[in-house]
Amino acid sequence: MLSESEKRLLLRVARQSIEAAVNNTSKPEVGTCPPSLMESCGAFVTLHEAGELRGCISYIEGVKPLIETVQEVAVKSALEDPRFTPVVQEELSNLEIEISVISPMRQIQNIDEIEVGKHGLLLELGNHRGLLLPQVAVEYGWDKETFLNQTSRKAGLPTTAWKDRSVKIFIFTAEIFSEQKSKLK
Repeated sequence: MLSESEKRLLLRVARQSIEAAVNNTSKPEVGTCPPSLMESCGAFVTLHEAGELRGCISYIEGVKPLIETVQEVAVKSALEDPRFTPVVQEELSNLEIEISVISPMRQIQNIDEIEVGKHGLLLELGNHRGLLLPQVAVEYGWDKETFLNQTSRKAGLPTTAWKDRSVKIFIFTAEIFSEQKSKLK
C-alpha cells in the first residue's frame, strides 16, 4: 500500500513527464524518493479527457523502479497509444491521470479463485495476451464469466477461449488512484 504522499508524488511525476514530453522539454528530475517507489513494480497510466479514455499504456511486470515505470508509461500513454493521436499542448489542462500499480501476476487453475472487483485478469494462449484491470469489470457491471469473455476478446481470441485447458489465466490486484480522487492537479 502506498501512502497518500507517495500517490501524490507519482501523480505529479506522471503529469510533469507528460507536460515535458508534449512541450519537448527535458524530463523532470525526480530527486530523492521513498524506497517503496524504487521497488520494481508494474503500473498502468490511464489518461481521460472529458470523461473519455485518451490513452493507456503499461508495463505489466516490474522491469524497473515504480517511479521510472510511471514516468515512462505516462509519456507513452500520452504520445504512443496507437488508438489515439498524440496529446497536444492545448489538451494538457483537460487531462485527468489515473495510475494503477499492479501486484505480481499469479497463475490460477480454477476460475473460482477470481474475485470480480478485486482481481484483474491476464489471459495467455500462444502469442495472444489480453489484460483487463480490476476496475473494468466493476465499471461495466460484469460478472465473472463476462469478465473472462471480454479478457479473451482483448487477447484477440474467441470469447469462450478461457474455457480451453491450454489457456493460462493469471490474476493480480491493483492499487488505483487518480488526480480526481486526490484533488491534485
